[in-house]
Amino acid sequence: MEGGGEGEVERVEDSKDLQQQSKAFDKLTDRVEDRQLDSTRVQEAMASIAASSEADWNAMRLREKELAAVKINAADVDIIANELELDKKVAERTLREHKGDAVAAIRHLLH
Repeated sequence: MEGGGEGEVERVEDSKDLQQQSKAFDKLTDRVEDRQLDSTRVQEAMASIAASSEADWNAMRLREKELAAVKINAADVDIIANELELDKKVAERTLREHKGDAVAAIRHLLH
């Protein structure tokens, strides 16, 4: 009867070993699944950033086209640049942003 007792002890120990191995395997697969989820989140975030960046770029291009279409007086650019001691490009850009209104552009530059 003693031989039967040792067999049961071995089965219990084997069962405990199997349970520990099973838990260890579950932890390992959980980590792999978490990494896959993290990878998916990163890919989604990168796609979102790329889409946002592209939208910003398109908005900036559209804004530049709108500003280029604004008619401005070259004399106004010269006056603003000379009187406020600015680069002509800055004076021109500000004048375009204010739709050619020299008074509004000067007020903006002074504030």
